[in-house]
Amino acid sequence: MVRLLCAALLLSMGSGLGGAVAQEPRRTGAADAPKTAVKLETVATGLAHPWGLQFLPDGGFLVSERPGQLRIVDRSGKLSSPIPGVPKVSAKGQGGLLDIALAPGFAESGEIFLSYSEPREDEKNGTSVARAKLVREEGGGGRLEDVRVIFRQIPSYRSDLHFGSRIAFAADGTLFVTTGERFVAKNEAQNPANHIGKIIHITPHGEPAAGNPNLSGWDPKVWSIGHRNSQGAAIDPATGRLWTVEHGAQGGDELNHPEAGKNYGWPVITYGIDYSGAKIGVGTAKAGLEQPVYYWDPSIAVSGLTIYSGDLFPGWKGNFLVGSLKFGNMQRLVLRDGMVVAREVIDPGFRDRVRDVRQGPDGAVYVLTDSPTGRLLRLTPGS
Repeated sequence: MVRLLCAALLLSMGSGLGGAVAQEPRRTGAADAPKTAVKLETVATGLAHPWGLQFLPDGGFLVSERPGQLRIVDRSGKLSSPIPGVPKVSAKGQGGLLDIALAPGFAESGEIFLSYSEPREDEKNGTSVARAKLVREEGGGGRLEDVRVIFRQIPSYRSDLHFGSRIAFAADGTLFVTTGERFVAKNEAQNPANHIGKIIHITPHGEPAAGNPNLSGWDPKVWSIGHRNSQGAAIDPATGRLWTVEHGAQGGDELNHPEAGKNYGWPVITYGIDYSGAKIGVGTAKAGLEQPVYYWDPSIAVSGLTIYSGDLFPGWKGNFLVGSLKFGNMQRLVLRDGMVVAREVIDPGFRDRVRDVRQGPDGAVYVLTDSPTGRLLRLTPGS
């Protein structure tokens, strides 16, 4: 893996969230990318902590809300009533209904995939993925039928934190699913026999996918280990490779391209420190453990990730767009030969935490903001 490891220079700036002042990281190894003029428009408002976004063939949108609702937003921005049939979720802390993905061939099959924090025995919970059929109804709504759970993270914990939960479809129709280390079980991210702090690679029916490492002592569904809490995942349309963004503790958010059978270090190595100020693990490097392609220190609280391939922003082709929960902005990373060489902070007035970032069929960039009255926003070139 090509590495970019360099010191961080801290810049003081307002976060735009409640007037608080936060430290915005600036990388000495990544120059400032040219500023992009963008126009921001609101597509829809009144979403309850929206988490995941998909584009429907009729020009509408499918949006998940963390409290447990799934809604259709039409092209005019009208919200449907909550869609019945959604699995029961543990909507506590960071948990709830999380990511959504449309199956390849959705226009014919209507199949979707949902990730969520599933209530388990003894008041425990864990990340699960369900497959269902979305049946559209008159009036713009719909319902879910044939709901089947295809993956359950094991073991379960009594924790409301770090569920991971992004879903990314590979070109062969298999799914990558990110899981968190649940905060209370960070050392289990190094145990390849379970699903804690892992990248999972499965078929649409939940079986281990072809190409998984299948190493001795590894769960057959595990692709890579040593992850903390990956909440962004995308497949590079040019190469077919998986990329993820992962939360660190205090500092140490990471950009990775997880490969089969490799160990990405958490909690043995990290560029962050504990919330108490204590050192985590052995430091920033150890033989046999992978380095991030890029890291943020201090952290920006990474969220959604998309790799731009559209024509509306020709200068962004091949660039990575990463949401920031902490600063309420979007960061554009320019890569060359697998290294981040430039970065632009884009903040046209999101106002709230940026939860998901997606490229639309029209080439525009769509953003979900995470609040009790969250918004679906559209970015196009400005003047």
